[in-house]
Amino acid sequence: MHILKALDRNGERWLLLVFYMTIVVVVTTEVARRFVLDYSSVWGGEVARFLFIYLAWVGASAAVRERAHIRIDAFIKLLPSRGRAFLFLFGDAMTLVLAIIALYWSVGPIVTSLRFGSVTEALGVSRAWFLAAVPLGFGMMTIRLVQSMVRDARDLRAGRVPFEGSKLFE
Repeated sequence: MHILKALDRNGERWLLLVFYMTIVVVVTTEVARRFVLDYSSVWGGEVARFLFIYLAWVGASAAVRERAHIRIDAFIKLLPSRGRAFLFLFGDAMTLVLAIIALYWSVGPIVTSLRFGSVTEALGVSRAWFLAAVPLGFGMMTIRLVQSMVRDARDLRAGRVPFEGSKLFE
């Protein structure tokens, strides 16, 4: 149970750390190889590019969890806490609908890639591994949106101020 709580609390952060550090290592290695050894690999750019895609989608899930995505707060600040809770619930519900639709449509390319055996140009591995970043991100967003809606509903019932999230810029 402790492991599940830790994953729930920090899962995206750990994945983001692994993806980001791998990108840094690969890009640094490729730059050093290119300018010091006058030779670069074919696979380095491809690995960094696909890891960046994973980084973006997992980062989107982390933003939903922290409610740190871009929004305009001017109108929200004028509402009482009950109104804010309803507005957050409505926004999460609409985002959940979008996430479920995107999750559904993002599985098709993976199935097609597996059916026809498409591989990446440099690595020669199944393209499905990299196409899976989109449904992974939307699947994680779906889980985080449900958690957010449950939290907001509890806050609304208890009369508490809803969680407004972290700000990207102060």
